[in-house]
Amino acid sequence: MHATDDTAKPVALLARAGAARDRLREALVAAGGRIVLEEDPNQLEPSALAAAAPQVVLVALEPAVEDALERLESVLETPELSLLFEEAELAARREGWEAQRWIRHLAAKLQGHGNVLPPGLEHEEAEPAIALEPGMPPRPADGHVDAPLQFHLDEAQVQAYDLPADEIYEAPARAHAPRPEVLSFEELIAGAAQPAPPVAAMPPPLPAEQPVTVPVVTESETESAKAPLGDFSSWSLLEDDGYETAPAAASAVQEAPPALASLLNSELSLVEIDEGSAEGNGAVLLIAGIGGPDAVRRVLAGLPEDFARPVLVQLRLDGGRYANLVKQMARATPLPVTLADPGQNLVPGDVYILPDVIGVESSTEGLRFCAEANDLLEALQPDRSAVLMLSGADVALVAPVLEFAGKGGWVAGQIGEGCYDPAAASQLAVAGMRAGDPEYLAAELAVHCAA
Repeated sequence: MHATDDTAKPVALLARAGAARDRLREALVAAGGRIVLEEDPNQLEPSALAAAAPQVVLVALEPAVEDALERLESVLETPELSLLFEEAELAARREGWEAQRWIRHLAAKLQGHGNVLPPGLEHEEAEPAIALEPGMPPRPADGHVDAPLQFHLDEAQVQAYDLPADEIYEAPARAHAPRPEVLSFEELIAGAAQPAPPVAAMPPPLPAEQPVTVPVVTESETESAKAPLGDFSSWSLLEDDGYETAPAAASAVQEAPPALASLLNSELSLVEIDEGSAEGNGAVLLIAGIGGPDAVRRVLAGLPEDFARPVLVQLRLDGGRYANLVKQMARATPLPVTLADPGQNLVPGDVYILPDVIGVESSTEGLRFCAEANDLLEALQPDRSAVLMLSGADVALVAPVLEFAGKGGWVAGQIGEGCYDPAAASQLAVAGMRAGDPEYLAAELAVHCAA
């Protein structure tokens, strides 16, 4: 059921006359929108747009209206105004099931609900929501706080007499037999005390050492005679000729070999220092689709001027009008916005619109663009990168993005009012990832990248 004229949001349709404008008008009427202004942007004055007091502005994008949008920028940037952008060429040829699907999403946007199902399925009973309660969940131990323990202690004491015995442990007597007397610790110590063993008699002292008589040896018998046992003057740990070779050995130690000297004078390092990769291969990837231009614009508008990571925008556009998207996003953010070019190195703090045929690869200097599309997540360093799945993001990318989060990447998705197609982002929220509107995601992203 469409919204009544009293409850429907007033909508301004800005498009040049033609098939695209007719299709957009039909879609707005079918979605329950109340058109308060329908005009060619090239012929519309800002005062006329403000006087119509719309809450939603639907713009058919094409190169012929770019200058007009810049002229109307003061009114279009009003915070209370919701902007919807649609490619004029795409709107002109949308038919059949695709057109009906787009109308359902447009109705959800205008009427402020999340029902985008075909007619007949919107009243299906949803799964009951889990009622949240304050406080910690109950613990298993809480169920036994007041349980009596004496019964279990008595039962254990009775069963103890039936336990099997071994050579070390002697089972006590039966419960009906008289128990042996229990001694105190002091009594056990007193009973265990034994008289000290007798002290052994000291051995008799050794006889006094008798003086050794040293025989007199003549000079002719010096070499052949042995030194007397009690004469220590001729004992030595080193041979006499060892004293003569000692200085030479010392000099050999002081002078290092030429090969060793060259190693000592060289600059050695256990770890190679790669100055080009000091920041790592980190970047922020924004993935969007239908309804994505508005979401990307709001995220970029929330990033600070000193944002320290490159930002990649992957937004599929029919017709490949990425140059127009560069101009639109450049007006929404203080960061530089350019079109990705093969061979170009990624600069921290710059925003790059990424066409379908451009990929990203690692190099000795960091990340750079290549002329062949590839898996962007493989090139990014997870612990220094982030991925935002915005409105219309491809659901097939949810699994790779969650795998990227498992490696340490920061992942979030757009949900809530203003999200045209939250299918992919909703799966991220179910998996425990961050989720919210573009302004919230931009603030969280800025905090994460500043850490």
